[in-house]
Amino acid sequence: MTTRTLGVVMNGVTGRMGYRQHLVRSVLAINEQGGVALSGGDRVLLEPVLVGRNDAKLRDICERHNVKSWTTDLAGALRDPDNQVYFDAQVTSARVGAVSLALEAGKHVYAEKPTAENLDQAVELARLARRAGVHNGVVQDKLFLPGLLKLRRLVDGGFFGRILSVRGEFGYWVFEGDWQPAQRPSWNYRAEEGGGITLDMFCHWSYVLENIFGRVEAVTARVATHVPRRVDEAGRAYEATADDAAYGIFELAGGVVAQINSSWCVRVNRDELVEFQVDGTHGSAVAGLRGCRIQHRAATPKPVWNPDLPLTHSFRDDWQEVPDNEEFDNGFKVQWEMFVRSVVEDTPFPYDFLAAARGVQLAEGGLRSSAEGRRVELTEIVL
Repeated sequence: MTTRTLGVVMNGVTGRMGYRQHLVRSVLAINEQGGVALSGGDRVLLEPVLVGRNDAKLRDICERHNVKSWTTDLAGALRDPDNQVYFDAQVTSARVGAVSLALEAGKHVYAEKPTAENLDQAVELARLARRAGVHNGVVQDKLFLPGLLKLRRLVDGGFFGRILSVRGEFGYWVFEGDWQPAQRPSWNYRAEEGGGITLDMFCHWSYVLENIFGRVEAVTARVATHVPRRVDEAGRAYEATADDAAYGIFELAGGVVAQINSSWCVRVNRDELVEFQVDGTHGSAVAGLRGCRIQHRAATPKPVWNPDLPLTHSFRDDWQEVPDNEEFDNGFKVQWEMFVRSVVEDTPFPYDFLAAARGVQLAEGGLRSSAEGRRVELTEIVL
């Protein structure tokens, strides 16, 4: 067995997601386990080069985690032939320019979603990546959540029979920032900086629906800015220009109808911050981040609507928990390992920039549906 090293330029690791999920829980965790295992038994260690605008923050992260290299010069890091992969976790508005530079430099590129603020830019990145002949991928982390992996297992096993519908609820109350600090950065609520829950979450729903139930063919949506005024990290009040809630109906290939509510203005009254209920002719399931409960048609109760009598039956008790049956690793780390294998072994990576463009297309379609008050059909993207 031999061990090789792969240089990875990581841009945006001073942010919460880039630091915690991608640097600490993925790249560094991969190295701690001895690297990415390849099909032939060899292993690949990752050599991160941290890039950003704040040299003090970069230096601090490197010192805390024993990372050797950091720089504020992205172009210089991309010129280094030892750095073969570029990763981007910046704010959305900064992504297109940096990813384009990396593609022009011939680097393999792995990026957070959305890859761009609009469909034209997302498609152009996919075309640039294809012309460059490099491996390209987008983070689609929710596919690797234990709850959704169990849901996928049920679909593959034919548990549902004919799937009829999917209903999703996502969100939580994000504090306005005045009497309690907000849990999300203020740029999320500024459209001019790439903010908005539709652009953020519809990209997620695109790949979740596509990979488990079927590709989205049409969308009808209503978006809203329920909280119009918030307070930023410096204590300054500002007007929210981006949407903080989106209510969508998605028509899928094969006839399945999905309804998903996404909101940063909802107080949680469910078991997890995101839940999906899937109903089929033979059974139903409710999946969250980790858990998944099922009810087969043979065990389905027979409710009778009678508002004159108190309800004594506990419907939650009629559901059965799906067992783990395996150990689930961190979803971000799993996908990093997949992308590294794709690069080193020169194999296809399924979640590429074209898939990312479909997510942006869905978000753009949802915003247009809301603005124009109509159903929007999604055409096939051709590169």
